Amino acid sequence: MDSLDRKILAELQQDGRLTVTELAARVRLSVSPCHRRLRELERSGAIRGYRAVVDPRALGLAFEALVFITMHQEDRETVSDFERAVAAVPQVVRAERLFGDPDYMLRVVTADLDAYQRLYDEHLATLPGVLRLDSTLVMKRVVEERPLPER
Repeated sequence: MDSLDRKILAELQQDGRLTVTELAARVRLSVSPCHRRLRELERSGAIRGYRAVVDPRALGLAFEALVFITMHQEDRETVSDFERAVAAVPQVVRAERLFGDPDYMLRVVTADLDAYQRLYDEHLATLPGVLRLDSTLVMKRVVEERPLPER
């Protein structure tokens, strides 16, 4: 990956709806070579996909919590079962396995506190292998969905 590929990625992270013609103009490249580079970035996995960034509030999902999970059991089967169960909960919009304690961090969105409580009681607290759940509420997003730095 060279500096031109990085410019292409930077432009697409700012606006994923650019046409190849617009992208080529922004990175100062003709359309055909720009298109070839774009396809190679997609083929290599550097570009994993394209999507719309949706405001959760526009969908009535105004409540957001970070949930920190400490596991009671961490054998391969339990971890696999836990991760599969977490992936099946639509309100979990991000889940990350961490080093140390806690073991996982989930970003959860719901309509309100009552909906979160139901989700917590009925789904999160029943996940396989969980010892402890700690939640904290998101007051305000300060940095979100920003483009990746060059290095």
